[in-house]
Amino acid sequence: MKWLMLALGSAALIATAPAFAQAGSQAAHPQVLLKTSEGDIRVELYPEKAPKTVANFLDYVKAGQYSGTIFHRVIPGFMIQGGGYTQSFAEKPTRAPIPLESRSGLKNTAGTIAMARTSDPDSATAQFFINTVDNANLDYPKPDGNGYAVFGKVTSGMDVVKRIEATPTTVRGAMSDVPQKPIVIQSATVVSK
Repeated sequence: MKWLMLALGSAALIATAPAFAQAGSQAAHPQVLLKTSEGDIRVELYPEKAPKTVANFLDYVKAGQYSGTIFHRVIPGFMIQGGGYTQSFAEKPTRAPIPLESRSGLKNTAGTIAMARTSDPDSATAQFFINTVDNANLDYPKPDGNGYAVFGKVTSGMDVVKRIEATPTTVRGAMSDVPQKPIVIQSATVVSK
């Protein structure tokens, strides 16, 4: 009788294994919805390739860091950058920088999301950019021996990305390529597939 119960229990586990595998694969690539003043952008993240970068981004999303920030740098034929400044151009406080994960094999192709950084390779905090074209010049080891860390890809809303890319820009203080009309990230939330 014990053997039969054990066999039935094992069969039940085996029968539910595909459901667990499916649930695990859905959770394996978290999705984040960026609601912007120009429309919605949905990104899928790749923690198996860039675990620290994805965890960092998700921590900022869950903390509400991106709500009310703007796309402050927009360069047609290159990328759109945001996540660091409010509409009044106040820089939002951030946590400590994270190590660069640019050697993951992910490339800065059109529609990918990557971390912005300074000339210090391990300086990324909250700011990110979305490549609007293939930018092989940002892949490891270019342009400075380090590359830029890609950690996900836009799965819907590339039309919104392209609309943001086409917005007229100006100079504001020391910053160039600033959209004339603020493009606001109203919210960023983790969503299911």
